[in-house]
Amino acid sequence: MDFIRHASPPGQPLRQVLIEAGSIRVKPIVLTAAAAMIGAATILTDPIFQGLAISLLFGLASSTLLTLLVIPAIYVVLRDDGLALPASSK
Repeated sequence: MDFIRHASPPGQPLRQVLIEAGSIRVKPIVLTAAAAMIGAATILTDPIFQGLAISLLFGLASSTLLTLLVIPAIYVVLRDDGLALPASSK
């Protein structure tokens, strides 16, 4: 959210800002989540900590999806400026 607020120049459509911010932030978010998931996957075979590993894996996957898809969608619904995306030049 903070990245979106600071990255938006005046006059640029909110949807364009969200697309640019998402394309910049997707790699660090996915790499961080993947590293944590790999770490949690190592304890899947332990019968005592298996439940913890499963909850970590699903929590990381759902929070990654929320961060990349749901939160920007909610942001558009609540703060849409009504400006259309610029036409793509072919």
